[in-house]
Amino acid sequence: MKKALYNLLLSTVVLTATYAQKPATTEKQPPKDDKPASRTLNIDSQVVTNGQVTIKGQRVPYKATAGTIPVWDEEGKPVAGVFFTYFERSDVADRSARPLMISFNGGPGTASVWMMIGYTGPRILKVDDEGYPIQPYGIKDNPNSILDVADIVYVDPVNTGFSRPVNKDVPAAKLFFGVNADIKYLADWINTFVSRYNRWASPKYLIGESYGTTRVSGLALELQNAHWMYLNGVILVSPTTLGIERDGPAAGALKLPYFAATAWYHKTLPADLQKKDLTDVLPEVETFTIQEYLPALAMGGALSDQKRKEIATKVARYSGLSEASVMQQNLDVPTNFFWKELLRSRSQTVGRLDSRYLGMDSKDAGVAPDYNAELTSWLHSFTPAINMYMRDELNYKTDLKYYMFGPTFPWDNTNNRTGENLRQAMAQNPYLHLLVQSGYYDGACDYFNAKYNMWQMDAGGKMKDRMDWEGYRSGHMMYLRKEDLATSNEHLRQFIQKSTPKNSAPARYSGSR
Repeated sequence: MKKALYNLLLSTVVLTATYAQKPATTEKQPPKDDKPASRTLNIDSQVVTNGQVTIKGQRVPYKATAGTIPVWDEEGKPVAGVFFTYFERSDVADRSARPLMISFNGGPGTASVWMMIGYTGPRILKVDDEGYPIQPYGIKDNPNSILDVADIVYVDPVNTGFSRPVNKDVPAAKLFFGVNADIKYLADWINTFVSRYNRWASPKYLIGESYGTTRVSGLALELQNAHWMYLNGVILVSPTTLGIERDGPAAGALKLPYFAATAWYHKTLPADLQKKDLTDVLPEVETFTIQEYLPALAMGGALSDQKRKEIATKVARYSGLSEASVMQQNLDVPTNFFWKELLRSRSQTVGRLDSRYLGMDSKDAGVAPDYNAELTSWLHSFTPAINMYMRDELNYKTDLKYYMFGPTFPWDNTNNRTGENLRQAMAQNPYLHLLVQSGYYDGACDYFNAKYNMWQMDAGGKMKDRMDWEGYRSGHMMYLRKEDLATSNEHLRQFIQKSTPKNSAPARYSGSR
């Protein structure tokens, strides 16, 4: 009995500046010469280091925990280890009022690396002021981190980062790789994390980027309904469609404001529009989109020749494309074609996730770019930085490959109701607020579709006072631009302050007795 207790304590002990290579599992391990121990994930371990960072002129000491917590199946058997990196401000004695931010990225097969060392964490990668790679690679202090006002845990879902199933016999596709499977097991994992680190009393926030917005929107309701865990806020960074239908005319029309922003950036708009500031141009385009463009696409072949030409002329004016190319697309311009066509005369393409980035194709002809210029650039700078950070600073020693993009496909997208899930969670919980952050130059999760999400989620306008939207002059990862890094983090601080109730303020709607 004493030996069993000793082994249990040993498997969960905090390791300072070292990594436990022996997996914390009772299953028989393969011989060392068959499978090196350094490539076997320890599904329940942690490494603790300490640091400090100056944020907005204030010294902030912190403890960083890098490690894994198991995922269990319904029979209590461990089926995976989920890797996390947890930053706690270490000069805070009472965490009952200290906000906890739980952070996810998307893909759906990508790790939390992007926001951890690009946005909110205490250390960020070295890039130039617009977000382009520089050498030597590395990381530096983040003077804009939100660690001054909230503790942050960055979570890598299974088969991203260092997270892995326990073995090849685990039915990973069924348990992990789908909209609702993903939400279910991650909610269980969050429950375990919150319990282990004594954070039940803390105001809690979920932040997700890209597919991570689908994830956290679903988690908001799952945590309430299945774990009785209530949130103060959800932040959607470059949100997806959240399962909100927009096929046909809506899908075609809603892209135009993004086209206009991109054309403005590359100076391909008519002179009268080009001389205006971006935020003065976009409201005009948005109004045309809703009041004229969308109805015209809905009419399709019933549109008169004269009206068709009028709409094509305006779409061309706002998109930077030729009227002929708009007409050839029956007024509905595909995004792939736009990325290829806008700067075709310059032999350049524009990036999908951030259209400020330029690409170079083998041929000027074609209907889509050869590659995503922006993603190639980001992988260029993020991959060395995260591997150096994990191993050299956080002292997480392993020969496992850090999956920037891991094998999570095929992904089951059926029954995606995450937008409705989030609305239902907000309706049930008067404390719950929403912040949406979008880059004007994001062509994958564009800013106007993000606004449309909010309109459709709250069609009755009953929760407008708890929904905020912010736009930035960059793309999908708006925080890579130095100016937007400061502004977007400040918006997070303001959101946390707004959504953290005053002491003893009840969670109830006005008018309740």
